[in-house]
Amino acid sequence: MKARSSRFLPISALLLLPVAACASDSDLAPTAVYGATHNSYSGNVDGAKRSILEQLNAGIRFIELDIHDNGYGSAHDYQIGHDEPGDAVDHGGGNPASNSLRDWLAQVASWSSQNTAHAGLTVMLDIKDDLTDNPSFAAGNLGALHAELASAFGAQLYPADAVGATFPTIGALRGKVLCLLSGDPRTRLEYRRDVGYHPAVAINARGQVVEVHDSGHGTLWYWTGAYGADGRVSWQRHGEFDDGQTPAVSLTDDGYLVEVHQAPIDTTLWYHVGYLDSSGEIAWGPSHKFDDGILPSVQFLDSGTLREIHRSQSHDQNWDWHGTLNRGAFTVSFNASTHGTTSDARYDVASSSSGASRVLVYNGADGASPPQTLRYATDRTLDERLRYPQRAFVEFQDGDGAELASGAWYYGAPATHSSFIISARNAGKLVRGWDFDAASLATAPLANYPATNDPWADWYEPLLVQNNGDD
Repeated sequence: MKARSSRFLPISALLLLPVAACASDSDLAPTAVYGATHNSYSGNVDGAKRSILEQLNAGIRFIELDIHDNGYGSAHDYQIGHDEPGDAVDHGGGNPASNSLRDWLAQVASWSSQNTAHAGLTVMLDIKDDLTDNPSFAAGNLGALHAELASAFGAQLYPADAVGATFPTIGALRGKVLCLLSGDPRTRLEYRRDVGYHPAVAINARGQVVEVHDSGHGTLWYWTGAYGADGRVSWQRHGEFDDGQTPAVSLTDDGYLVEVHQAPIDTTLWYHVGYLDSSGEIAWGPSHKFDDGILPSVQFLDSGTLREIHRSQSHDQNWDWHGTLNRGAFTVSFNASTHGTTSDARYDVASSSSGASRVLVYNGADGASPPQTLRYATDRTLDERLRYPQRAFVEFQDGDGAELASGAWYYGAPATHSSFIISARNAGKLVRGWDFDAASLATAPLANYPATNDPWADWYEPLLVQNNGDD
């Protein structure tokens, strides 16, 4: 921590300490210890932390913000607070006047842009509510949070998926912000992977990609993405759009799509027309019943006509429909005069091509993840999880299952869980110990982030300096 009181060592003193006592820019970041606060937003309302800016100026390099999704639909943002929005939030001392997460992130980003030599700054979001039950971006699902982090920090953000086999050095992270997701375990898991049944996919000539699947218990979900120059799909938006099972989808080059599915509890067949915009969001039209059957499949034959093939609900015979898309009305006119049985196979709903570009979706276990984990491959990549680009890191906490442990760099536990902290430190992880409010809680090695409620206590900064404290 940088000195803000005469009782603290000035930063110049840190630079004169022996190498063993002060981390070098060439050292890997997990070897260093950083000033950290618990519930950083609570300032002097809970503990004695002072404002966020005072914490940052004093050398704190781990900030915790607790967030809620209550009222996201009207506020269009998450709200800061402990047990509920506004709870234990200190708005004094230069902290933002609102509870809006966007305002608090903006203050941290502004400070970082004005202090570009700072050691890597971790901003942890303790997610107090389950975001997985938010059905869309507009309702505050993980896609909205993902976009908010990117908007707040831009090029300052050091994304989790930029980390290779070893964590970056202290020097490589100077001036960078690392975002960390903690809190609700369902939300943390969904950020790492998604699960579903009967995935289907479509790609068009513009590289737009739409994936649809069912939940296995009666709801339909979608992902949208963009096929990139490297052959990977950058997945953008995710949401729930209807009830049903065994969906299929086809996509025109101007962004219109037709999705077909079976009802969740009977054998009626339904369709949607949708429009995929440049942000990756789909404007869905209403659902329409068009037949009875199972396992529907669909394919555009040109920009305005399509063919649907499904199996009979009572035997192995396939049936088909030809239809014409009405873009303005978001409907399909099916031609009853050509409807009938066919010897043609159903379309391969799990694979789609446009020119040389091809996308395949499927289910498969990935390490500790379940067999229903959604995965994809393209003509140039193999076997990737279907999920958002990993801008944020995800914390593994003492007591979490193996899925969250797999590939995690950040570990966390109460400061009293000394054996967990020591084991994780010795394994080369970045470890947070929260409620670190007494020097007697120090372990050997010390947690990388001893997150305290009183960073101004006489014992705190000397402890950091003694344990390779980094500024």
